[in-house]
Amino acid sequence: MTSTPSTLPLPPGDFGLPLIGETLDFFGDANFATKRFQKHGSIFKTRLLGKPTIFIQGADANRFILTGENQTFVVSWPPSTRALLGKRSLALQVGDIHQNRRKLLAQAFMPRALAGYIATMEEITHRYLQRWETQGQLTWYPELRNYTLDVACKLLVGLDHGSQTPLGQQFEVWCKGLFSIPLPLPWTRFGQAKQCRDRLLQTIEQIIRERQQRSDPGTDTLGLLVQATDEAGNHFSAEELKDQVLLLLFAGHETLTSAVASFCLLTAQYPEVLDKIRQEQQQFPADRPLSLESLREMTYLDQVLKEVLRLVPPVGGGFRTVVQDCEYQGYQIPRGWSVLYQIGTTHKDDLLYPDPDRFDPDRFSPDRIQSQTVDQQKYGYLPFGGGIRECLGKEFARLEMKIFAAQLVRYADWQLLPDQSLEMVTIPTPHPKDELRVRFEKRGMPNGNG
Repeated sequence: MTSTPSTLPLPPGDFGLPLIGETLDFFGDANFATKRFQKHGSIFKTRLLGKPTIFIQGADANRFILTGENQTFVVSWPPSTRALLGKRSLALQVGDIHQNRRKLLAQAFMPRALAGYIATMEEITHRYLQRWETQGQLTWYPELRNYTLDVACKLLVGLDHGSQTPLGQQFEVWCKGLFSIPLPLPWTRFGQAKQCRDRLLQTIEQIIRERQQRSDPGTDTLGLLVQATDEAGNHFSAEELKDQVLLLLFAGHETLTSAVASFCLLTAQYPEVLDKIRQEQQQFPADRPLSLESLREMTYLDQVLKEVLRLVPPVGGGFRTVVQDCEYQGYQIPRGWSVLYQIGTTHKDDLLYPDPDRFDPDRFSPDRIQSQTVDQQKYGYLPFGGGIRECLGKEFARLEMKIFAAQLVRYADWQLLPDQSLEMVTIPTPHPKDELRVRFEKRGMPNGNG
């Protein structure tokens, strides 16, 4: 990767209005990138949040960005996200500090730790299934937000019914400001989110201090992180843990809600897929507790969840700052600019995925996967990002998605109610515009749970 002569042209595209560029269009139009890729090809320039920004798409483009991490590119986030995540958050750390902290955090997501989370995930899932069956008709997306927040609060910090606590309510306001115009005024989304961040950190600090004083800090994520040490015997400080816990709550709630909501929506629209999932589930006795082994055997469900994440990835792409002039496809990419690699539009590339808008779990059958190149598999499918910054909690997310999906199809039926918009809103993560209104019925609930 050599420095680019300034004689090369810049990518096509428009900078938009002075200063703000096309920021409002970017936040307001779910098809912002798609429209411009159709017009300009696989690379274009724009201006977002005051900064010239280049969008590139496709497996080759993703490989170019992700293999240049910490050399040509460094991780970057919009100003609102940086301010609300906090400077000690793993998401903002780079280089050796990032690698060291990532190893420490990974101790909470090893297979042994994940196995210990299964019973709690099952219990909370059963409780919500019974709640929804009682309601009959409901607007599901807010309920799914409560569900994933309850799981995250319980498994990450040991808090029961987290969605109904002040922490849960403040957390929702904080989430709404993460991808917003960073105006710190009391009535703006960002201003309200900043206030909630301060309150959240106070609560999280109390929980951390209490854990650090226990002889046994516990086996939830926070308990494991309080005890985690690196090769030199160093622990997380309480100050750093606060930002890391906030990041994990976000990752274990916001993106997961989007993923499970998309599963509910797509399987309601494709009953033949739902039937095949149910046929597979009949191999697993209802009175047998789920385990990592039995979940691994649910291979068709695995294909369905992979296809859900292909069609509606919870994160559409990733920002990087260019730290070394470079070139791509004959265009210059200047130092100091932002570049945004694409997950959503890469997942719709018809060279990688024929008939890309069709929901087809068989795309991920073993024989069809084997026909793809290693690069296609590694950089053409990135629901959890890629490279050295791939989502640390991806196995936690897969585990929760699979437990939720398995229990839902075993014990419930759901139909979409008429006269609602299923168009996807993308900020902060994709979800149906009318928040998924459904009729919910039981198929035979488990006993003794919830």
